[in-house]
Amino acid sequence: METAITVLIVDDERYSRDELKHLISQHPSLSIVGEADSGENAIIKALQLEPDVVFLDVEMPKMNGMQTAKSLEELKKVPLIVFATAYPQFAAEAFRYEAVDYLLKPYDEEQLNQAIKRIKKILQPISTENQTVKNPLGKLAVDEDGEIFYLDPKQIIYIYREEKVSKVITNEATYEVKTPLKDLEVRLSSYAFFRIHKSYLVNLDYVVRLTPWFNGAYQLKVKGEKDTLSVSRNYVKALRARLEL
Repeated sequence: METAITVLIVDDERYSRDELKHLISQHPSLSIVGEADSGENAIIKALQLEPDVVFLDVEMPKMNGMQTAKSLEELKKVPLIVFATAYPQFAAEAFRYEAVDYLLKPYDEEQLNQAIKRIKKILQPISTENQTVKNPLGKLAVDEDGEIFYLDPKQIIYIYREEKVSKVITNEATYEVKTPLKDLEVRLSSYAFFRIHKSYLVNLDYVVRLTPWFNGAYQLKVKGEKDTLSVSRNYVKALRARLEL
């Protein structure tokens, strides 16, 4: 059974908090653990409750939503941020904090549903307990310059997307293919691959070290590579859940 995703709601208007609580309560996979009426109280509550997600208003007196988001990034456990506001003009700034979504008041239920889907995708990776490997002997076919190479998934260290090319890093060579990273992720879903960034897919069997970096992000060390890989803060919790006993 999946553990409920914990939510903190931050808004200086009681009516807006109540409305959001009502809408979120329709989703059993989410659990509201607290609410705050100011940025200052939000920091205190986040320290106490360590929520997975903070639904955060932008326009608040004294400490606004952007200032609050910046402070939340300094916490030991950095929550995901969903901005919820009546002001569309702050959207560009909001995504500097890697916000999952930017909801506008009055709330649109479908938009909220989409935001929750994104949250669940980040925090509740697909369980592999009951998955059946379709073809355990199969290899990943990559077409490079007209030749088809058959790669053993266990020999792939990581894959990353650069412009319109996916680069497959193996123990022996690097292959450049046009296949989108999302498609490669689906084809490798039966193996120990995990998305650590929107542009990176890593074979967890090669992971050796995870080091805190800044703003809740981490650096990942993998066997066979000198350089470390960046782990977006939005993927850290799910990555640790997959890696650790």
